[in-house]
Amino acid sequence: MKVLIVSDTHGRHGNLRKAVEESGEFDVLIHLGDVEGGEAYIDAVADCEKHVIRGNNDFYSNLPKEEVFFLNGKKVFITHGHNYYVAFGTEQVERAGRERGADVVMFGHTHRPHLEVRDDVVVLNPGSLSYPRQEGRQSSYMIMEIDDDGKITCQQRYVD
Repeated sequence: MKVLIVSDTHGRHGNLRKAVEESGEFDVLIHLGDVEGGEAYIDAVADCEKHVIRGNNDFYSNLPKEEVFFLNGKKVFITHGHNYYVAFGTEQVERAGRERGADVVMFGHTHRPHLEVRDDVVVLNPGSLSYPRQEGRQSSYMIMEIDDDGKITCQQRYVD
């Protein structure tokens, strides 16, 4: 199973379109918040299973704040992250994921890519496609693959 993971597009669709095109075929698209009205665009560019949550800038959105679901047998917890103070570290969001029994914890908000792969949990943030804040300020997203044996691999990617 191949999963495209994006965050913090803030209503700007150009790099989301590029990420979709560059990724090739994928089974699931996950958007970790700050869509800012881009829900219809996401529906139009990705004909697959989608999980989209509300971020701190999605003021009038009816999107869920968080979600827990399964991908190829792995339990996934997604949140934008601002309610877990992710700008100061990943401890709280990781703990929230563990409390939910998650194998994978995904968050956005910081606009900085982050990936920790441990024996029992993967914690990740794809960065931002629209307003990156990491050194070099490259728009970023992630591809996660879960094989039939449950092995998870993640790849950080950047839009040119």
